[in-house]
Amino acid sequence: MKKIRKAVLRALIWTVGAFLSAAIVFTAASEAWMWRDGSRARMTTEGPFTATEKSLDRHGLPSWFADAKFGIMLRWGLYSVPAFAPAGRTFAERMAGDYDRAMTRNPYAEDYANAMKDPSSPTAEYHRRHYGTAPYSGFAPEFEAGLEKWDPEGWAAAFHAAGASYVVITAKYADGYALWPTSVRNPHAPGFHSERDLVGELAKAVRAKGMRFGVYYSGGADWTFRPGVVRTFGDHAYQPYGEDYRAYAVAQMRELIERYEPDILWNDVFWPTGHKRLFSLLADYYNTVPEGVVNDRWETVTLGRQILGWEPVRGVFDAFLKRALPDPEAVDGLGTRKDVPHSDFRTFEHGSHDTVQEKFWQRDRGIGGSFGWNRAETDADYASFEEILNDLVNAAANNGALMLNIGPGGGEGVIPPGQRDRLKAIGAWMRVNREALDGTRPWRRSVTATRDGAKVAFTRKGDVLYATVLGRPEGSVVLEDVVLRGTATHLGTGERAALSASEGGTRIAAEALDGSYAPVFRMTP
Repeated sequence: MKKIRKAVLRALIWTVGAFLSAAIVFTAASEAWMWRDGSRARMTTEGPFTATEKSLDRHGLPSWFADAKFGIMLRWGLYSVPAFAPAGRTFAERMAGDYDRAMTRNPYAEDYANAMKDPSSPTAEYHRRHYGTAPYSGFAPEFEAGLEKWDPEGWAAAFHAAGASYVVITAKYADGYALWPTSVRNPHAPGFHSERDLVGELAKAVRAKGMRFGVYYSGGADWTFRPGVVRTFGDHAYQPYGEDYRAYAVAQMRELIERYEPDILWNDVFWPTGHKRLFSLLADYYNTVPEGVVNDRWETVTLGRQILGWEPVRGVFDAFLKRALPDPEAVDGLGTRKDVPHSDFRTFEHGSHDTVQEKFWQRDRGIGGSFGWNRAETDADYASFEEILNDLVNAAANNGALMLNIGPGGGEGVIPPGQRDRLKAIGAWMRVNREALDGTRPWRRSVTATRDGAKVAFTRKGDVLYATVLGRPEGSVVLEDVVLRGTATHLGTGERAALSASEGGTRIAAEALDGSYAPVFRMTP
């Protein structure tokens, strides 16, 4: 018995010792990796911001961005030529029901370059039927030929008429094609960029209309550097990129900052360097654009993340996630980024907030299941004007904003009729009610309901309170569970109505309401 106890004790000591040794080796290797990566960090500017988290955190959220509640993101590139993905199921449904192939069968038309690599995918079948064996890069001549009819001023006018405060363009998506004549050479796809300065032309047109301009950059994924097919979320999030891509991404991002001074720097997926190189980049950005803002998709690379890029380890991650994803909250959680060391605002792709948040946030959504134009989608696949407006008003009430993705078609950049119709409907509402959103801040509570069950969202400017009824009321409105005093003015008609108590709520005696969607009341003491 004593021999057994001693053997068990020796085995336990050996196990603990092996674990501690592995932990020490991993920690040392991690430190060495971070030191080597950090040794490449360089700043190119002088100014109030330096390459430390403490310095970056002194950059407060600019008032212009807190005031702006509605923005447009343009998903436009070579994928806009074929403009195809399987429609009918959401990304969340694909992840939950077909995890092992989700990234080649999702509804995102912008993922065409990856999906066509899977010969059994609907995209590959579509490509064979319409384009034979042509490579993805073969779409470049058709895209560039269509640019002769592209009208950036027309885009800017449409987005301004819709009430947008800023416009962000996908300067480089994960397919690797750059929408500006970049001087940074791609070693795996030389010349894979537009000869025409699409980013610069749109920036000029947008700013001429008084809107702010931003750039989207896919820092965490570039399939020209990783030519294998991406099938699972693990493949997508943990691609093992090397120093060639890290140097390339840093150089391109710096080029975008120096050439266009974007008001918004919107990175996607993650950032391929360690934190020292990232902090140098962001400090240079703030020194160049003091009122610029960055989103939260800047999770940096560590040795641990590199190890997750190793296929056997990534397989364990995929197996775990596959078991968890039938839970809808797990799918939503994939679009909810964890806090990074520094960001100006949070982003939510698959979710939203129903309570007032301390940190400003942005709801990022498409009109359909795809962000870019998907020709397989019909008008029935598009969100209604009412749904989109609900997201916009709800975000503003909870200290956030809505960024609506528009997917133009081909190099001509034609906005599909269904998307343009939604923009026009939002614009018509904004022309009457914009004061209830822009420049507002959250009230002490974000929502209530009418006695008829319609949601009501609150925003404020000083002592002025706005109530947006997300329904189609006719006649007087009774707000439940909130007592207000003073006078209400219906922004649509200018009708003034007295506020009176009504069984623990507030009655707004607005008899002129005609059933139009989302009437807004301005209430003053």
